[in-house]
Amino acid sequence: MPTKRSTKPTRSKPDSQPWLHVNGVEIQEYGTVRMFPLGLSRDAREYSCQRLNQILADTQILYSLYKKHHWLMRGPTFYQLHLLLDKHASEQIALVDEMAERVQTLGGVAVGDPRHVAEITVIPRPPNGCEEVPAMLSRLIEAHETILVAAHDAANRAQEMGDDGTNDLLVSDVIRTNELQTWFLIEHLVDTPLVEKPDK
Repeated sequence: MPTKRSTKPTRSKPDSQPWLHVNGVEIQEYGTVRMFPLGLSRDAREYSCQRLNQILADTQILYSLYKKHHWLMRGPTFYQLHLLLDKHASEQIALVDEMAERVQTLGGVAVGDPRHVAEITVIPRPPNGCEEVPAMLSRLIEAHETILVAAHDAANRAQEMGDDGTNDLLVSDVIRTNELQTWFLIEHLVDTPLVEKPDK
């Protein structure tokens, strides 16, 4: 009896070679939003994405400043500040991820390329070298304040536009984290002795 032949088309031999040097087209421009069924107007989503991307860019710069100052820390408080700045950096990078994901959730395009971040940040560029410790801490505090001013304003406007998710992210995470970190830094700039001689 003749063997029945399969009518399925034959596949080419499997190949584990990855596709390299692939070029593609940009499928969504930065600054645009896709239509997502989120119960939010396009205007609200566009506004939130624009404000979040600005704060996101500034937060990426703040994260980098934290890492730089963590590496370049000097003096008798080196160990404590070296650890503190690294802790703050890890908390800032978590905020970066949360804000980027919020932009994507709203149908936007999160700013991610460091060169793009450098173009839109409003955080002043520090010297390339090492500054004195009080100057490093002051620079971080000023960057925090820049982010906090923007976050308060954006949170209020997002709430007015009905974007509760963006408002919650900015208030519960961005503002509270930045306020707490600012406090920790400020207390290191108080000129008080570690030990005081008792009055005779």
